[in-house]
Amino acid sequence: MTADGDGDSDGRADDFDTETAFDPDPERVEQLRTIADEIRGETSESKQLANILYRTSDLYDADEETSPEEIVRNVKFILEVTERGGLGR
Repeated sequence: MTADGDGDSDGRADDFDTETAFDPDPERVEQLRTIADEIRGETSESKQLANILYRTSDLYDADEETSPEEIVRNVKFILEVTERGGLGR
């Protein structure tokens, strides 16, 4: 923050810049999806975490159109479904 408290020296606020923070990055997509595949197991918790990582990787996939907000909503849905015991309940 600058001495005037308005952000950095070029006048921008210090807020997270979502427009450039999630530029396509095929290497990051591959890394996140590889980790998701490695941790996916038989337990519901490992499946949940793998699904969350996979959805997060969509932020960096040029073929996906998503936002952090959409991913948060999706993750909440994944957790709620698991808490209820599945989609059929």
